[in-house]
Amino acid sequence: MAADDLVLRDRASEALFRAVRAGNAFEETVERLLQAIRLGVVAPGERLPAERELATRLGISRVTLREAIQALHEAGYVESRRGRYGGTFVNTRLPAPARRGTRRLAREHATELHDALTHRAALETGAAELAARRDLGEAERAHLITRLREACDAELPHYRRTDSRLHLAIAELTASAGLTSAIADVRMRINELLDAIPLLEPNIAHSNEQHREIARAILDQEPEKARRAMAEHLEGTASLLRGFLS
Repeated sequence: MAADDLVLRDRASEALFRAVRAGNAFEETVERLLQAIRLGVVAPGERLPAERELATRLGISRVTLREAIQALHEAGYVESRRGRYGGTFVNTRLPAPARRGTRRLAREHATELHDALTHRAALETGAAELAARRDLGEAERAHLITRLREACDAELPHYRRTDSRLHLAIAELTASAGLTSAIADVRMRINELLDAIPLLEPNIAHSNEQHREIARAILDQEPEKARRAMAEHLEGTASLLRGFLS
């Protein structure tokens, strides 16, 4: 490889392996690693930077890094090798692209992915804030708590359905049929994309922690906290979608 190529790849590596934000460290780490693989910064057959170095550069714990690498291993992007010359290597054969319809939406029309994520962020952060501003009745509070419990207790095959139902429950608490309908529509667009990427258990556990934080803020009538918690939660999902589909 020419010296100029090495310099450019080093610059790209520095740009991609910069510190992630604390709120969604796992999801952003998965996104950064996928970007590095998809953009050829770490080519098929090459080794990722050493675990200690990579964790330091990303500003995350080694536990979080290992969870992200394990997720990519299960998705077929990397493999771990033992021994003196071991480490984490990019697979020489990467997973096939997402099914045609989703690939067309996410790649040929990348603006539509951006539009769906932006639309969702505007609607759902607003819904969380509005729900927290209302003086909820007992039935409304019980409805939110039930949907939260269902999402947190759901088995993997049922998670996306219960997750969607929780987000719709938050919209319902605004008492705006129009807003609830709009959120249902954008959720259908997002779910089409989510169905094309793997379910990652560390992400689900993290999402459920964020769900609890959002629900607490709504029940405690803390609108700004509810908006911030929802925004952080949605950004985690956006990171995974950008990582796997971009």
